Amino acid sequence: MKRDLENEEDIKLLVNTFYDAVNQDELLSPVFNGFAKVNWDTHLPLMYTFWSTVLLGSMAYKGQPFPKHVSLPIERHHFSRWVELFTKTIDKLFEGDKAAEAKQKAISIAQVFQMKMGMIDTRTRQPIV
Repeated sequence: MKRDLENEEDIKLLVNTFYDAVNQDELLSPVFNGFAKVNWDTHLPLMYTFWSTVLLGSMAYKGQPFPKHVSLPIERHHFSRWVELFTKTIDKLFEGDKAAEAKQKAISIAQVFQMKMGMIDTRTRQPIV
């Protein structure tokens, strides 16, 4: 039986498992590893603090995630895959209210980023074709 997301160790498991999937994904890996050349030794701890802040209220993250994404060669289908992999990772590892909240937060983050990048109409929340 799976349990809910509860602590920092759960956040690390979530983040590590998710980014393992990202690194194996034919759509997302080239963005992270090819274009952005992510340094995983620094990125993963940053993601631990980000998701700890979002899900556990730790307030450990001090940054602005959006500006780092503006120059990436990404489109709506990249966000869809990101959400898909994140959701699959949550479903594989956890269940419960916090797990459901994590999935909803990921969807919201993806929507906000797409709106800021002009991919979704801010009034209708519909894709801009």
